[in-house]
Amino acid sequence: MELKTRRMLDSSFTVVSVLAIALMAVSLIVILQPIFVRGLGAFVFRGTVEYRKLMLEKFGRGDRAGIKREVARAAAARKPVYDMFDRFESELREDGPAFRREYGKEFEELVNLAGELFGPCPGEPSPVLLRDRYGQTRWDRASVKLNDLLFVEEYDYSDSSRMGVKILKPRIELFRGTSLEPLFGMLETDIEKMLLPRKTFYWRFLFDKSYDAHFFGGIWPELLGTVYLAIGAMIFAIPLGIVAAIYLAEYAGRGSFVSLLRTCISSLAGVPSIVFGLFGLAFFINTVHVSSSKSVLAGSLTLAILVLPTVIRASEEAILAVPRTYKEAAMSLGGGKWWTIVSVILPAALPGILTSIILSMGRAAGETAPIIFTAAVSVGKPLAIHQTLSQPTPALPWNIYNLATEHEAVDEIRHVQYGMVLTLVVLVLLLNLAAIIIRARISRRLKV
Repeated sequence: MELKTRRMLDSSFTVVSVLAIALMAVSLIVILQPIFVRGLGAFVFRGTVEYRKLMLEKFGRGDRAGIKREVARAAAARKPVYDMFDRFESELREDGPAFRREYGKEFEELVNLAGELFGPCPGEPSPVLLRDRYGQTRWDRASVKLNDLLFVEEYDYSDSSRMGVKILKPRIELFRGTSLEPLFGMLETDIEKMLLPRKTFYWRFLFDKSYDAHFFGGIWPELLGTVYLAIGAMIFAIPLGIVAAIYLAEYAGRGSFVSLLRTCISSLAGVPSIVFGLFGLAFFINTVHVSSSKSVLAGSLTLAILVLPTVIRASEEAILAVPRTYKEAAMSLGGGKWWTIVSVILPAALPGILTSIILSMGRAAGETAPIIFTAAVSVGKPLAIHQTLSQPTPALPWNIYNLATEHEAVDEIRHVQYGMVLTLVVLVLLLNLAAIIIRARISRRLKV
């Protein structure tokens, strides 16, 4: 091949490589940008006076005197709204059945929407559910509820050639000419005085437990459960994986049995994770009875089997990559085979082994299917270490799926879902970053 052609091919490959890297970077930005932007909404948002009242009453946080003053200011701003409700309710009782038939249902819906926005009306008994005891704690959700209160959703079917078109009809039109007509303008102009939104940084989202099915509080049980499962998986997978890698690299030889064993390990790496979950349920819980039902222990054992092929293959490759001269020099000085492996080969292969361990830990932290049947529950308290032997736990991967698909008020807690996703992504990124840093430091020391 001519030199000119070789240079042209080298330049072409370089350009293609740069474009591939740029495309991958853009793809990551496109995928991760909404996760980071919306996930930060769980930590940084405009909290209303209802949020500060909740924090004081449920968590004991905040300036008690200052919050009481804010609650009093908000109550004073809301009082005209409740006075209008009382006046209109009296009119419903006094103006006859026709008036009640015309406005009764619409008024009841209006009061319910106001209750969702501001909380229970003064004088009402405290609701059973925590979510009903407070109004909207976040300004973004309060804006949505205000829009629901000001407008009625209707559908226009005038064009028979297509489906109905959703239109927003001002709710004031339903109460035109009544004593409630001024209410809607007052809500539009004075809503901030009624809710007193303020910039809030809720860093305790990571360390508070949730209340009322994640309507309030944080994700500490899910975060702690994920850490338990990931660390537990590696406690079982690391010794088995490294011992198996040493056997395959230094003792096994090249027989047909070894080839079959390598094939089985490679095949296990490609088995769908849901199969591991079913296996964990059938073997660890129903056959071996490591626990009477779901538990962190059963989930950790299942995840250990899931990541074991990765640990074995990566550790074996790291051991095989150690220069043969290391082994020959150690044995020529009188070292035995096992001493040489432990004292010379494993330290030299440590960067690759650690990388495989941390990357496997990242995978274990992000798996959902294996823990559905063996370890995860939707709601639970933070576990003590001794409880992991017999108790199930919430976990970030499972709860992200559960909140996004099965929660009764999925739109109300969308910020919690994205906050969990952001936390899980950052956790995995930190594990990968730790793998890179540890590998670089150990490689530097070995070179010295």
